[in-house]
Amino acid sequence: MSGVVVVGDTLLDVDVIGTATRLSPDGPVPVVDVSARSRRAGGAGLVAAMLALDGVEVTLVTALADDDGAAELRAALGAVPVVAGPLGAGTPTKTRLRAEGGHAIARVDDHCGPVAPPTVTDEMLEAVLGADALVVADYGRGLTAAEPLRAALRTAARRGVPVVWDPHPRGARPVPGCTVVTPNQGEAQALHRAEVDDIPSAGAAGAALRRRWDVASVAVTLGSRGAVLVTHDTAAVAAHVPAPAIGTVDPCGAGDRLASALAVALVEGLPLDEALGRAVHAAAAFLAAGGVAALDLSALGRRGDRSADDAPPEPVVLPGADALAVCRRVAAGGGTVVATGGCFDLLHAGHARTLAAARALGDCLVVCVNSDASVSRLKGPERPIMSQGDRVDLLLALECVDAVIVFDEDTPHAVLDRLRPDVWVKGGDYDAETLPEASLVAGWGGRTVTVPFHPGRSTTRLASALARVG
Repeated sequence: MSGVVVVGDTLLDVDVIGTATRLSPDGPVPVVDVSARSRRAGGAGLVAAMLALDGVEVTLVTALADDDGAAELRAALGAVPVVAGPLGAGTPTKTRLRAEGGHAIARVDDHCGPVAPPTVTDEMLEAVLGADALVVADYGRGLTAAEPLRAALRTAARRGVPVVWDPHPRGARPVPGCTVVTPNQGEAQALHRAEVDDIPSAGAAGAALRRRWDVASVAVTLGSRGAVLVTHDTAAVAAHVPAPAIGTVDPCGAGDRLASALAVALVEGLPLDEALGRAVHAAAAFLAAGGVAALDLSALGRRGDRSADDAPPEPVVLPGADALAVCRRVAAGGGTVVATGGCFDLLHAGHARTLAAARALGDCLVVCVNSDASVSRLKGPERPIMSQGDRVDLLLALECVDAVIVFDEDTPHAVLDRLRPDVWVKGGDYDAETLPEASLVAGWGGRTVTVPFHPGRSTTRLASALARVG
């Protein structure tokens, strides 16, 4: 087993959608004329579905009932591998009555009360212990309280496997050694038993919870205000990660999107603060795109069934999107994956033109960026001028860039071997056939292309000009 393993309670989410234009004569309540119904996996199942749609190798470890609801869940999850133990209760189901436009009118819960911890199977433990990263999505249904499972999670954390734990006020406490625990504002307030209404109080709550749980860090999410990351025992060192301004009707699923994106970023090797920044932006982009209502979960059942006549999928443009996921999704649809690379220190017009030209050669563009350490080795101790986090953010802000991946080596050979693009692009007056990467790319049937060099544009010249003006 490898890839990201999602552990937690899986729910059946049902949306009943309609129009509400009049009140009932029986009482002052809206009458909803139903226009559509939809069913999807919720809780840990939604996290796994999001990762699968991103092209990430994912396995769901959960407990399922022996009823029609569980059969619906398995069908909704499509090709997502599920390793499930028996749940000694009915499938927890949340039915939301929504007006068109997404506004929730009411929610009806069925089988959502407390239950005894479900039975944990050997197969569930094997999946957890074989994970490259773990996301624990606790929805208070008892799975994370099962001691055999907790022991496996503790072992994984001790081995250095990234563990992202999304807690619940009625759930079990996170196991010691978790990489990061991600309570939202309400959860942090309930777990800390004190008011959490601003950034300082979120930092104080995060610090207290970190000490109580003995975990590496706590990130308290604050909705439109972003998140507060605490990695030490005092709130004085809490870091605020702002979120982009968006408009949203329903925040449902934002925490799941953040946890899934955070796990992928940690697997890629990003520092925790940068990984959280990516995850906050991914959650905001998810909501801006319509949230859970906009997810095409039907694609989970179509993997491997795409017709050769189908058009390539639209490139993934979420900020912080996993570069490997972008490549997999575009390649799976028969599209052309384009990659380019460099330091991109002080992004200038020459860079922008090269990137735009590269993007025009295919269906997505992944930019491979030298890490800070790599730039220093290549350019000297005074470089980079801009940190890798800032360089990544600027690149992702360009419309022509679909994803960015950071590599620490002096050459892009290793990261290219992971991405395996169809086209590798270099800017300048190189001979494409003699570039060091050309033979590597040709090995999997790719080609190397050079695009025109734009004289007079360089980071060195720009840095010198900036120095002259102070």
